[in-house]
Amino acid sequence: MNNSLATYISLLFCTIIFSSCTGVMKPLHTERATAGLISESSEKLKSLPEPEEKVVAAVYRFRDQTGQYKPSDRVASWSTAVTQGATSILMKAMEESGWFVPIERESISNLLNERQIIQNIRQQNAGPDGPTPLPPLLFAGVMLEGGIVGYDTNVLTGGAGARYLGTGASSQYRKDQVTIYLRAVSTQSGRVLKTVHTTKSIISQQLDSGVFRFIDANRILESELGYTYNEPPVMAVTEAIDEALKELILEGIDDGVWSPKNPDEVEEYRLAFDAEKFKQEQLARNYFGLLEQQNLREGWTLTAYGSMGSVIGNYSNPDVNPGVSMSLEKGWVNGFSLKAGGQYTTISAGEAYSDRISNAEILGNYYLTPELTLSPYVAAGGGSFFLGNIKKFKPYGVVEGGFDYKINDVIGLRTGASYRYLFEDGLDGVELGKYNDQHWGVHLGFTYNPNF
Repeated sequence: MNNSLATYISLLFCTIIFSSCTGVMKPLHTERATAGLISESSEKLKSLPEPEEKVVAAVYRFRDQTGQYKPSDRVASWSTAVTQGATSILMKAMEESGWFVPIERESISNLLNERQIIQNIRQQNAGPDGPTPLPPLLFAGVMLEGGIVGYDTNVLTGGAGARYLGTGASSQYRKDQVTIYLRAVSTQSGRVLKTVHTTKSIISQQLDSGVFRFIDANRILESELGYTYNEPPVMAVTEAIDEALKELILEGIDDGVWSPKNPDEVEEYRLAFDAEKFKQEQLARNYFGLLEQQNLREGWTLTAYGSMGSVIGNYSNPDVNPGVSMSLEKGWVNGFSLKAGGQYTTISAGEAYSDRISNAEILGNYYLTPELTLSPYVAAGGGSFFLGNIKKFKPYGVVEGGFDYKINDVIGLRTGASYRYLFEDGLDGVELGKYNDQHWGVHLGFTYNPNF
């Protein structure tokens, strides 16, 4: 068995072992029943200040108003895209908030029938003093109305991947959105006391990798490994309802619809959960649910890259070589910036030639969405390669494009690709042909913004 075959068999064996350890490839594997998951907004809802007096509230039906069915590429699907049990979710949220006394109205006919049965039985078995009357039903001072008004699919989609000689990996990303409207209505006057709405994203992500190689003329190695993550839509609806009820209570306090037992606790609650910051973020989000801020890429930015690149020249088999580079960038308004950078790398083609080179360049840069944490960018400019010693140089024009991602206000990631066309031939040591030599590269690095 040659070394290549042994290597790929080892890779296949490791893939199978890894998949088994992750639990993805366990057939007939079941899990015991557990208590229901709790949404991230549930803690905020339970931590609300105590009310001065609980409000008796009724919910007749908090329903799915989208009318959407699950998408299917092959057959018609009559399964709904959104849960039909939103009323039960809202009733539980009302109970957990501590602000409401929820009363049964969704199945009011069943309740009245059962009360009638009880009354008939008591009359049939009444003593000399007559049947014992049932206590009256509670009536609601407030009705909570609304529903799930929107379920938008494929609001954002994207992906990335690479494959080389039959080996590679890829990732796909999708974002959906569910929108909830909730209002409180006075049962005495019919007046709408307060209306709020919330939006929750639903994230789906797929990661996969694989190998497909001919070991020799009669042997093929094929191996695949993948993982898919789909955020449960019912949990997204639950979190949106919890958040909507919390906002309804807080905005109702501000408008005097109802009162807390201790008004000072309201401000303490908002400080504890950064309510004002959350409100500002809500106002700053666009229709895609992305957070828009002022230009995040103004000021100075220092970037360190690792790169891979090669020459397009007179040799048919140029090598792809690693390199390192740095750049210093000054951002201006409207997404424009000026960038100066340098790179150190190697160019070679097997045993034909090899040379260490460096370059320096200046580019004008433009960010397509400078107010978002993730922004595509394009750049163009010029520079020069320096061969051997600095006295020998080759000027060129350069274009570049990629993506810039801000992890926070200081640190970020940047990835992209560049293409350089030389104004004179001979970068690979040969001046021959109709076109001058060219150089391409891909890079990945970290950005640092010192905020000065």
